[in-house]
Amino acid sequence: MLSWAAGAWPQQPKTQAPPEEDEAFKEKEYAFNPLQASKELQVGNFYFKRGSYKAAAQRFEEATRWNPGYGDAFLRWAEALEKLGEKQKAREVYGKFLEAEPDHKRAAEVKKKLGAKP
Repeated sequence: MLSWAAGAWPQQPKTQAPPEEDEAFKEKEYAFNPLQASKELQVGNFYFKRGSYKAAAQRFEEATRWNPGYGDAFLRWAEALEKLGEKQKAREVYGKFLEAEPDHKRAAEVKKKLGAKP
């Protein structure tokens, strides 16, 4: 029988493998995924209705990364940025919305908001 008090502690191996990288610190790789984009938009709309505009903006931005042509996500992202008082960033995102969907039913409204002719 081993006596732990006598200093016979189990020996650790001298070479240990490094811990695996934490998944949270890895940068996401985005590929076209309209289902994920739609999911992000829905969650963003939930946050927007609750008044959590920062969380909503993050979800809308995430939706545009999964689907770079998702006009509704750009539109909602810009609206959330406006609520946060980030007017210049909102103007940029409205521009991306117009690039993605120039014939959207709200395109004329956005052009007017930006000061451009419809």
